Amino acid sequence: MITAIVLIKTSVDRIPEIAEAIAAIEGVSEVYSVTGGYDLVAMARVRRHDDLAEVIPGRLNKVPGVAHTETQIAFRTYSQHDLEAAFAIGLDE
Repeated sequence: MITAIVLIKTSVDRIPEIAEAIAAIEGVSEVYSVTGGYDLVAMARVRRHDDLAEVIPGRLNKVPGVAHTETQIAFRTYSQHDLEAAFAIGLDE
C-alpha cells in the first residue's frame, strides 16, 4: 500500500464542504482540518504509484475550492497501533 500525505490550501469559508468532498474520493482514507500554513491534510492510500495520479491531480485537485496542494509520499509507516500489535504476537492472555 502506498500512502501519500496531501497538504491542501482551500477557500477558508468552505473548509467543511471541501473536506467532505475530498473524503468522498475513492483512495482518500482521511481528511483532517488543521492549523498552520495549510487548511486540510488528506491521507491517500493506493495500491500503485500510478493510482496516485488519478486520486490527487485527477480528482482531489479538481474539487471546487482547492487552491493549492503539496504531496508527500511516505517511505515507511510507524504507528503505535502497529507496534502494539507486533509485541502482542504470540502472547497468551
